[in-house]
Amino acid sequence: MHKSFILTAAVLGAFSVVLGAFGSHGLKDKLNPDALNIFETAVKYQFYHVFALLAAGILFQSFGNGWLLWSGRLFITGIVLFCGSLYALTYFKATGSSSMNWLGAITPLGGLGFIAGWVTMVIALLKK
Repeated sequence: MHKSFILTAAVLGAFSVVLGAFGSHGLKDKLNPDALNIFETAVKYQFYHVFALLAAGILFQSFGNGWLLWSGRLFITGIVLFCGSLYALTYFKATGSSSMNWLGAITPLGGLGFIAGWVTMVIALLKK
């Protein structure tokens, strides 16, 4: 077991629930549908990859190798870059600031982190 991955997954999972509830109840009437959709996408992908990170932490006990370590790191990186950029983009759209739209260019880097995390997990499992 990789305790730090499991702990990080637990914290990010709780944060996902809080943000999801905040989006449903606190932002629904304050954001336009486009901005709300961006926020909801961030919450969904964060939650999906919390489970991936949890799996990486649990699988590390049986398949503990460098590939699985990188898998967990890449899932965390993906959450920070993909979801973080979408949360920030939502904030700036809500405040009417279009000068920060460049944040959308960071989002695909986080997506690549997610993809690389899954690929390294496959490699880790095949290497055992």
